[in-house]
Amino acid sequence: MPLHKQNNGKHIVNTIADWSDCAATLVDVATGRKPADTVVRNGRWVNVHSGEIIPNTDIAISCGRFAYVGPDASHAIGEDTVVIEANDRYLVPGLCDAHMHVESGMVTVTEFARAVIPHGTTSMFIDPHEIGNVLGLEGVRLMHDEAMTQPVNVFVQMPSCVPSAPGLEHAGAELGIDEVAAAMQWPNIVGLGEVMNFPGVSNNDPKMLGVIAATMKAGKTIGGHYASSDLGLPFHGYVAGGPADDHEGTQLEDAIARVRQGMRSMLRLGSAWYDVAPQIKAVTEHGLDPRYFILCTDDCHSGTLINDGHMNRVVRHAIAQGLKPITAIQMATLNTAEHFGMERELGSITPGRRADLIISSDLVQLPIELVVARGEVLAENGELTCDIPAASYPDSAKNTVKLGKTLEADDFMISAPEGAGKTVEARVIGVIENQAPTRALQKTLAVSEGQVQMDLTNDVCQIALVERHRATGEVVNGFVSGFGYNTPCAMASTVAHDSHHMIVVGTNQADMALAANRLGEVGGGVTLFADGKELAMVELSIAGLMSEERAEIVAAKAQQLVQAMLACGCSLNNAYMQHSLLALVVIPELRISDVGLIDVTTFSPVSLFVEDTH
Repeated sequence: MPLHKQNNGKHIVNTIADWSDCAATLVDVATGRKPADTVVRNGRWVNVHSGEIIPNTDIAISCGRFAYVGPDASHAIGEDTVVIEANDRYLVPGLCDAHMHVESGMVTVTEFARAVIPHGTTSMFIDPHEIGNVLGLEGVRLMHDEAMTQPVNVFVQMPSCVPSAPGLEHAGAELGIDEVAAAMQWPNIVGLGEVMNFPGVSNNDPKMLGVIAATMKAGKTIGGHYASSDLGLPFHGYVAGGPADDHEGTQLEDAIARVRQGMRSMLRLGSAWYDVAPQIKAVTEHGLDPRYFILCTDDCHSGTLINDGHMNRVVRHAIAQGLKPITAIQMATLNTAEHFGMERELGSITPGRRADLIISSDLVQLPIELVVARGEVLAENGELTCDIPAASYPDSAKNTVKLGKTLEADDFMISAPEGAGKTVEARVIGVIENQAPTRALQKTLAVSEGQVQMDLTNDVCQIALVERHRATGEVVNGFVSGFGYNTPCAMASTVAHDSHHMIVVGTNQADMALAANRLGEVGGGVTLFADGKELAMVELSIAGLMSEERAEIVAAKAQQLVQAMLACGCSLNNAYMQHSLLALVVIPELRISDVGLIDVTTFSPVSLFVEDTH
């Protein structure tokens, strides 16, 4: 696997050998017969196997792996050995993100790595189902191959649900059993991505059981996604079908139920998902064994990555909820490695494992003062010290926004049902701050000249899904509540989990048309218009999901978007992330797709108007 590092300011490439191939060298270094490449002296060893913090510890590294961890490594120091003084600081295993989507950062795998390495993340388990929904197997392969060029460990889970809910949406591509079985042979595939079609598993859908079976036969891990509060027979059927983990829990009982059934309960803290606090009580208050709990992010906005952190942020948050620091670190290191069957490679500072570690002076606040991955120093005091060249994507991954026509304000008008009076009863998607689920609301809306009106006084504006894969020109309109917009404005995004059509949310139809057409012009992204003027734009030329620019630039543009949303009255935390999930038809309660409004409690389309039975 390639390893990028910097040597006197120059970019060079190295490789890390398998443990079996370098065992003799590791033995020689451990016993003093050969010098180490690097020795870290006098640190406090955070031992995630024993749960101890062991002072006065030295570490010897060779071949990109740990060779010796003990009280004195002077026997491994040679003339050319690099010596790093820990000065009694903590030696922490490199952090692992067990479940995440690179595309949510709006950057490439390379840029995501550049953003998170200074925060101490040295291993990521990514599910590229976003790009899979736009470009199919080709898109997954592009990210798979890019992942293998990183200086840290980026493993890939093959998307399981493209589209996420067949019959309820039409994505830009479709992946089936044959594609999953073939991908299981790729060198960097470690398992199956989150199985979102949980009713399909519970009801023995042949495709879902087929992709799970292909993964089982390959001996790899099956990711879960049970986004329902029903912990009765459907949940038991889902577990029996094979998923081994789940990150969709939001309540204490969710975490307890999953762990009792032998699943790993993944507790996420993303940019907009705050699911750790209620579920960690299973450990801190109910005394469940923490070994089956794992920390992850799921979705992190580029601004969060640059400004707030990554897995270090999650670990700090878990500690703030009452978890012991070493237990929180176990949940972000060893527990993750064990779950994916990689505890002999990752997750601890012990001989033979990849030499991924953090040096920190405080185990609670966890400042990331030095980051070592595969034996090389990659970051120090929040700054990269290595050169990671930008990734290049082919033209086939670009220009994916196909609207089929120039959209007009009339495309976003909502006609009242025949025979309607002065008001109608409409179904409205209700956004829940800091959570992925939505509420299925009903609101009484006024009718004027045959058109149903928004109700900004009561925080009801319009939402539209614009088909963008097949140039059909189709627009599905509805209503949404929770953003708080109070001025003439509209925000459009080609990031619309998981089918990734275009979502437009606005308070007037003219701005909605302008925003949608603008994204057609630039080939994808996120934009906000107010009174006919563009206030912010994040260009996402790769599949309409990822930028070709550096993460810092994307984060700055994303921050401008946040400020523009605030200026339009939206103070919702990470409102962009909430916006991008409004088409996710596998999480209750109410969503929008190119098929129409979807009731995700019954997995069926419903009419926009309650009295409309057609």
